[in-house]
Amino acid sequence: MPATRPQRPPQAAAPHLARFGQRLILSTLHRLIRVDTPPRLAVLIFHRVLPTPDLFLASDPDVQAFTALMQLIRERFSPLSLAEGLHRLARNTLPPRAVSITFDDGYADNLKVALPVLQRLEIPATLFIASGYLDGRCMWNDQLCQAIRRCPGTSVDLTAYGAGIRPLGGPRERAMLAQDLLRLFTYEASEPREQVAAELAARYAPDLTSPMLTRTQVRELGDQGIEIGGHTVTHPILARTPDQTAYREIAENKEDLEGLLGRRLRFFAYPNGKPDLDFTATHAAMARTLGYQAALTTGHGVAVAGTDPMRLPRFTPWERTPTRFGIRLLLNMRHTA
Repeated sequence: MPATRPQRPPQAAAPHLARFGQRLILSTLHRLIRVDTPPRLAVLIFHRVLPTPDLFLASDPDVQAFTALMQLIRERFSPLSLAEGLHRLARNTLPPRAVSITFDDGYADNLKVALPVLQRLEIPATLFIASGYLDGRCMWNDQLCQAIRRCPGTSVDLTAYGAGIRPLGGPRERAMLAQDLLRLFTYEASEPREQVAAELAARYAPDLTSPMLTRTQVRELGDQGIEIGGHTVTHPILARTPDQTAYREIAENKEDLEGLLGRRLRFFAYPNGKPDLDFTATHAAMARTLGYQAALTTGHGVAVAGTDPMRLPRFTPWERTPTRFGIRLLLNMRHTA
């Protein structure tokens, strides 16, 4: 009796079928959705790229998801540096589906985890840094999340901070509580917000290690070809900050980073970045006066030739599967700012 050829397990073909399906769906959408007339530039915003998934950082991709998204950008879009994208936008020479990648805040995993992926796929990026957190400091949101993650017991008393007594539960419930608290405190004044986070971290996560870049690592990123931009010193909500303080936040951040890198900064990103909620025309004027060529928001849509360079929109890629991400990015590209 002749030997039978072993059958390939069904799952072995699944990745190829999935990629074929992604290409088919996106190719169809490319034909149906007009996103190249007039020429437009989509700017993507990331914060962290994690070695492994983390419930407390659910909006940040892990390296596997980030790699898949960047492969899609390389294959189906036209990745450009922010500088080149804006230069070509002004001259009406953008390629189809032009995209620029940016990161906010200054996390060390931008260097350790994201950069190797970007270099392998030859995708340029811009990193906006809040300079006050370099060399070992923690942003208030990271302090708060880690305190809730490590808090012992089944509940935490937050009545002193106006948040009552909250049940803790397991990791998923704690992660949800942390997100609730972030929403609660985001629009508090900077000083009391920082105090709440610092007190909780000192109580429940006293050995917390900073996830932020060092100044040496910022120089390394610059030497590797990553564009460095400004993001204020301490990441305040500018619209809720006295004008004199807001100006100082933007100016001192720019001066510090330029001294560190030995070159001028060209681009700025507003903290939080929602137009007219987190910053106003006053802050756009400050950035322009200080010599920035362009400033990035977190408003939806894409930039076209007439877009105000001090109010450039950015797309937040929440979806983690390449197909859904690609669909949402294409849909976002229909909305011009």
